[in-house]
Amino acid sequence: MRKLELLAPAGDLEKLKIAVDYGADAVYFGGEMFSLRAGAGNFSESEIIEGVKYAHDKGVKCHMAFNIFAHNEDIEPLTQYLKKIKKIPIDAFIVSDPGIISIIKDVIPEAELHLSTQANMTNYATANFWYRQGVRRLVLARELTFEEIKDIKSNIPDDMELEAFVHGAMCISYSGRCLLSNFMINRDANRGQCAHPCRWKYKLVEEQRPGEYYPVEEDSRGTYIMNSKDLCMLEYIPQLADAGISSVKIEGRMKSVFYVATVVSAYRRAIDTYYDNPDGFVYNPEWMEELKKASHREFTTGFYFNKPTDKDQNYQTSDYTRDYSFIGMVRSYDPETKIAVVEQRNKMILGDEIEIFGPGKPYFSQVLDVLQNEDGESIESAPHPQQIVRIKMRQPVAENFILRKRK
Repeated sequence: MRKLELLAPAGDLEKLKIAVDYGADAVYFGGEMFSLRAGAGNFSESEIIEGVKYAHDKGVKCHMAFNIFAHNEDIEPLTQYLKKIKKIPIDAFIVSDPGIISIIKDVIPEAELHLSTQANMTNYATANFWYRQGVRRLVLARELTFEEIKDIKSNIPDDMELEAFVHGAMCISYSGRCLLSNFMINRDANRGQCAHPCRWKYKLVEEQRPGEYYPVEEDSRGTYIMNSKDLCMLEYIPQLADAGISSVKIEGRMKSVFYVATVVSAYRRAIDTYYDNPDGFVYNPEWMEELKKASHREFTTGFYFNKPTDKDQNYQTSDYTRDYSFIGMVRSYDPETKIAVVEQRNKMILGDEIEIFGPGKPYFSQVLDVLQNEDGESIESAPHPQQIVRIKMRQPVAENFILRKRK
């Protein structure tokens, strides 16, 4: 049985390394290519080279996203950009625009092409069309049920793979085809800059009564027109594998390092446990408990089992649940003194109850009873962003272990 590939977002070089270290089989990122997807935390050429090497050294694949709808002024810069990076051993290019597909095939003939979810691939006839264009993996539209996915898989060539989103934000529009953000604040959702105006509060104004605002409300807080819960398929690894999906994808290139580490860790444990004993697989609720320590909305299974209903919308709030703070990351550790050098990410205070976790390791708790500055002098708190501190650990840790605390 071929194991599901766990594909994680990499919004910058640090997040790429964290995704790799915490168990991703592949990562996806964008290139710093003029204005294209300017808001998605893209990589410079040197960062791509470093990131690809880091990932490949650990057996992790790298997918580069070109899933934008290009305008005329983008074509020549895009062509020149591809010529600059053609020798970097990127494993696949994620593309939605047929013109960009043709340009990539001309400039990098050997490139592996994956169809972006923004191409809205929802049936096997379209899948076979893209196969004839040289695409070898389809990132499915989020709007498909398991039965539809199985039907697509049984009607496409054996060497065409399916990739599906399993975790993260859901969109009100078919796989990202939305104009609200572009129209209201000139931030293009198809260039990685969506501001999620679908989740804002709204009131109604009648044309002949300017200035009179009528609430459109579900409760006293107002209404959130299309405020979907977040997708989460952590409990359903067997069903994902059974549907013929090759790669499961986590949404969120703009999310934090803490988010990437937490979510990748949870899915890594679930996937590995399933493949260790597929017939005897038992879902462990502790995986969800860990997952929820990263910022999240309420969860839904999206379209996988049935078309969403009102139960998949959140009528109370568009805010995230943030029960834990990401307070630091280990930069080095001395096993003799048990002192870890930590880069602060949020304020920590002597006496705090903290949790520490690392790649493939269960978390442990301790009281922050030894806190020193960079020179080894005792301090009461670490309030400054990215302040370097020294902390005595109750258990061994290593570089890139993460510290968190309950709010």
